[in-house]
Amino acid sequence: MSVYTPVSEGELAAWLANYSVGTPVACEPIKAGIENTNYFVTTSQGRYVLTLFERLPAEELPFYLNLMAHLARHGIPCPAPIADLQDRYLQRLNGKPAALVTRLPGRSLERPSERDCAELGALLGRMHLAGRSYPEYLENPRGPKWWRFAAKEVMPFLDSPQQELLSKELQFQSEQRFPDLPRGPVHADLFRDNTLFDDGRISGVIDFYFAGVDCLLYDIAVCANDWCLEEGGAALDAGRARALLGGCQSVRPFAPLERSAWSAMLRAAALRFWLSRLYDYHLPRPGMLVHAHDPEHFRRILDERVRAKAPWLT
Repeated sequence: MSVYTPVSEGELAAWLANYSVGTPVACEPIKAGIENTNYFVTTSQGRYVLTLFERLPAEELPFYLNLMAHLARHGIPCPAPIADLQDRYLQRLNGKPAALVTRLPGRSLERPSERDCAELGALLGRMHLAGRSYPEYLENPRGPKWWRFAAKEVMPFLDSPQQELLSKELQFQSEQRFPDLPRGPVHADLFRDNTLFDDGRISGVIDFYFAGVDCLLYDIAVCANDWCLEEGGAALDAGRARALLGGCQSVRPFAPLERSAWSAMLRAAALRFWLSRLYDYHLPRPGMLVHAHDPEHFRRILDERVRAKAPWLT
């Protein structure tokens, strides 16, 4: 559980007075996540999620909130930001930037099926198409520039084989150039725990606070490295990976260059999450309740992607 900034009942009530959402009934810390402080908030009018942004630059926050509002208007099942009485999505609470968004129904899946992966792929396709008309721009904040920064910070904590793997992968990725791949706003963190299912269908896509503009294929690779793993291993399950790609293809046909970039993009996605987990594990922030993921999981995935070039499966 990650709660860096506690919020009392009185503080919440005073803050909600700036909104037309009724009076607070309950406030519960959210157990998942390591970047921000999140609470489930129930009021006399409805159910919401309160997020206090702990370290995201203030100038980036409008990109995320406006993107969610844009996608929600286009029929994507994502949280819709709630505007305050001054028609602003962003406020401050206990010294931190804070936002209130709608709470969506459903629960995440631990073991998605091929059908679930196909539905996720189709949703990604729709989300990427809807993102084409989003006018704002923010380069992927956890892209290559951040990789180099994080690698320098965590390198002293790694043993020799890990240092070698990290150095070689950074070099490999620096040699990859994809200027002609389709680009646009991407979620960039659409793991199973950020996708909600209700009655067998996707009911919500949440936590857009790593979003940015990048190759659309990167978004799909992030999903494949979480949704499509063989049970207990790091290799891709061919059936679920094929279903994921097929679902995307049914909505947004892939460009030939995307097929040839697939293996490198899977490696890039694995590198990004290995680095972020290493950084959070070895350089944690002080917090009241903090949950950090095991970096070894994504080291194994990256090692597997380097060792076995993943084929295109549509």
